[in-house]
Amino acid sequence: MEIFRNWWVRLTAVLGTAALTVFVPAVAWASTGPGEMVVEAARRRTRGSFGLWGLICCLIVVGVIVAVLVLVMRNRRSGKR
Repeated sequence: MEIFRNWWVRLTAVLGTAALTVFVPAVAWASTGPGEMVVEAARRRTRGSFGLWGLICCLIVVGVIVAVLVLVMRNRRSGKR
């Protein structure tokens, strides 16, 4: 059960850090004057799809996170031997 707890702690730390890294600057930027105009312009757009570039960006971010986790776990295992 300790293995699951360790993984849960690591996953929570990574997701929390990623969320804070992305959302805190975005909220601070959007709260300023020019940021409000950009947010309003984005709301007025009728484009309902996420778009191809958004999908590619999302896949790249997920791939980087998975690669970092794999590298960290490999280095951790090789150090114990």
